[in-house]
Amino acid sequence: MDIAPDRPSDESSPTAMGEARVSEAPIQLPIIEPSLMAQVLDRNNLARALKQVKRNKGAAGVDGMTTEQLSTYLHAHWPDLKERLIDGRYRPQAVRRVEIPKADGKMRKLGIPTVIDRFIQQAIAQIISDLWEPTFHPNSYGFRPQRNAQQAVRHAQDTIVHGKSWVIDLDLQAFFDTVNHDRLMARLKTRIQDRTLLKLVRRYLTSPIQKDDGQALANREGVLQGGPLSPVLANIVLDELDWELERRGHRFSQYADDCQIFVGSRRAAERIKISVQRYIEDHLRLKVNEDKSAVDRPWKRSFLGFTVSS
Repeated sequence: MDIAPDRPSDESSPTAMGEARVSEAPIQLPIIEPSLMAQVLDRNNLARALKQVKRNKGAAGVDGMTTEQLSTYLHAHWPDLKERLIDGRYRPQAVRRVEIPKADGKMRKLGIPTVIDRFIQQAIAQIISDLWEPTFHPNSYGFRPQRNAQQAVRHAQDTIVHGKSWVIDLDLQAFFDTVNHDRLMARLKTRIQDRTLLKLVRRYLTSPIQKDDGQALANREGVLQGGPLSPVLANIVLDELDWELERRGHRFSQYADDCQIFVGSRRAAERIKISVQRYIEDHLRLKVNEDKSAVDRPWKRSFLGFTVSS
């Protein structure tokens, strides 16, 4: 007589006894984050960008298209434009060169992108700003949501009131025109891995500049003022300086390329000026304008058009 191997009867099995069967842990699939380019091209982000470009108005670029014509153009051409943005074939048009007089009698160089490129730049700027805004230094006030020049001046005044009665007034020479593209792109890559988006930003940085006579010039450095992308890119460059000043324990107020550092004595100010200037020129590859920079009492210097006193 064959003897069957011992095994629980159906009646004594866990299922039959009413006990829950122990199931294996569910397989955890990796969470696939949408690419940043997909976020740029998100319908809500694009609608917000279009609204902002229309609100800002501004002059036409090299193609002559106005902001009033933009919606009609996008309605007819958006599918093709979107496809070229997704697969990396899109190339920005040339930037129209405009020069306006500055208070010191010199000319400020502006670059006016086409309204199509302003729309795309605005969509990109919104996403990049969301990435960096939470970690920008609190003493940075330029081109940021809910921040302005008056707040920068009030912060400077409060610092002076609390005993920092000497100022290092730093002026970055032609800052927007001299930003190093390679350093900026390396900085962007610390948070952006989307190659399509990085390539598009690089193309915007290097868009040719078209003069009034029709001549196109290569653009090898700088973030031209006039496009929606330039302010956030400028802040990303200057963010390194802000946190370096923080690391060194300095009190400062910064608005774009205008920065004042406040200390307690002239001797400290002279020493810090030399050290910070060396960092700016050697590390950031920017130039300090010696003619406009100085160590002095705050009430003898102008900050964003204001004279700050204790």
